[in-house]
Amino acid sequence: MLTRYASLRIAQAEQATPTAARELEDVSYTLCVTMGTSSIHDAIAKADALLLTKGRTTAATAEPEDESGLPLAV
Repeated sequence: MLTRYASLRIAQAEQATPTAARELEDVSYTLCVTMGTSSIHDAIAKADALLLTKGRTTAATAEPEDESGLPLAV
């Protein structure tokens, strides 16, 4: 949803269309509902934080790393 939101924002900035505006409104609403916020800025911040937390948890349990921070081949 974050990628779709960003793509629609770019599309609207380049050339505003009623279709893209409607889609942007729908994606914004869905992000707000999903994240439990009433502001799209708050929804994006919460979604970003969630992705960062999820990525750290997954990376921490995935594969051991060497001193360079790169995963070790097994």
